[in-house]
Amino acid sequence: MKIKRIYSVTVENRSGVLAKVSGLFARRSFNIDSLAVGETHDPTVSNMTIVSSGDERTLEQIEKQLNKKLDVIKVKTFAESQCVTRELMLMKVKYNKNNRREIMEICEVMGADIVDMSLHYMMIQICDDPDKIRLLIDMFKSISIVEVARTGSLALSKCCENE
Repeated sequence: MKIKRIYSVTVENRSGVLAKVSGLFARRSFNIDSLAVGETHDPTVSNMTIVSSGDERTLEQIEKQLNKKLDVIKVKTFAESQCVTRELMLMKVKYNKNNRREIMEICEVMGADIVDMSLHYMMIQICDDPDKIRLLIDMFKSISIVEVARTGSLALSKCCENE
């Protein structure tokens, strides 16, 4: 059975670390569903959010292999229910006078913003959980999608009073 797991990997912020981590996945034929990397509040430390899927054994191997890397400071794993995830998407759509109102209504209902516009194109932005972003893409499939750019998922464990 395929399971999805989210790895929040704190690493040293220096060149080559991303290549080493992604190389680990490639060498062992582990799939990366999503990858986002960015500096933390400390400029010497970055956080990688990696979403991967596989059976339980594969996901355990991924965690063990990540923990062995010298540049890795800490590895946290989450099931989707244990964390808040967000992804950013920009989507360019072609519009006309017949579908303009429909596009605007979909954006309003889904919490998306129109961030750029020309005579024939609109650029839509949404920051939300990955499922809602997939839903928005599905809603626009009947309207001419020109281009889509998505970040990988970002995740933090849910807030709890015991921390």
